[in-house]
Amino acid sequence: MSVGAFALGTSLLTACSEPGRGPAGKGGGDGTPLALQLGWLINSGQFGEAIALSKGWYDDAGISFSINPGGPSIDGIALVAAGESQIGQISSSPSHMLARSQGIPVKAFAVCVQDHPYAWLSKPESPIEKPEDLVGKTVGGPATSDILVKALLAANKISEDEVEFVATGESVAPLMTGKIDAWGTWLNSLSQRRPLGDDFVSMRLSENGVPLYGYIYYSTDDVLEKKSDIVKEFTSATARGWEFAYDNVADAAKATVEMSPESKLKDIQDDGEAMMKYVFTKSTAEKGWGTMDKSIWESQIKLWDELGQFNSTPPTVDDLATWDILDATADSRPKLG
Repeated sequence: MSVGAFALGTSLLTACSEPGRGPAGKGGGDGTPLALQLGWLINSGQFGEAIALSKGWYDDAGISFSINPGGPSIDGIALVAAGESQIGQISSSPSHMLARSQGIPVKAFAVCVQDHPYAWLSKPESPIEKPEDLVGKTVGGPATSDILVKALLAANKISEDEVEFVATGESVAPLMTGKIDAWGTWLNSLSQRRPLGDDFVSMRLSENGVPLYGYIYYSTDDVLEKKSDIVKEFTSATARGWEFAYDNVADAAKATVEMSPESKLKDIQDDGEAMMKYVFTKSTAEKGWGTMDKSIWESQIKLWDELGQFNSTPPTVDDLATWDILDATADSRPKLG
């Protein structure tokens, strides 16, 4: 594998032919329609939206809100860029940076997960505690984690040829059976790793040279310019939802399952409990839920540029993000952490 080869595929640039599963958790009001496109199925990362919907706070803000779930064949950024949804949420910042560098006019306006919990898990009898331990090993995880493996290797000056990546999906079984040596997952996803118990070693991406943001809210330049008022109302209502969820995880989990009945309540609640420390940090205690730091964006741009990931001029921080929405909602975003 060559470092320069890891970039987003053409799926990022063109809308997929398969539609989503349809909007979930529709609000009942007659307000301005606002759809949130996810890159995944509804989970505990939507606690704020679930509470705001269940309490009627979007309706109160004049928003007819809905969520369009994603999935493996759903290209959320392309759908938002095409106007199918007005706003979106993406799991990790590299995809957002690469999309912007490829000319897709999307810009972040808030960040839900401040402290990215992505990590590689290994078994204690064959521990992988630092990047160098991956040499000669096989790493597995969802196909989308390939880019994260390559970033980790490049950031730690390890040749990609020395590590094999296998797309094994979101099941921990290949690690447990010895088919892979390390498995990539979000540490807050307790339900995914439950069969493993507490007997594992973890190596976090953010602690080994790859700073990231997670669950980034974004929209198009056009929407942020022409419909900023509705985006501000969405941000305030969602922040209020997360403030309630902070002390009421069980209620937030129930509201989330009401939006996504196929979900298991215990899984959503357990994952949500674990999620809180990554959503609410020292940064949010100081600047409020959803905050972003320009220096963190700058460090990510610098790393991806050094890795040769931008096919043209690297995007600037102002290309990637706007602080207008955060500034306008400063008084309504809870300072917790």
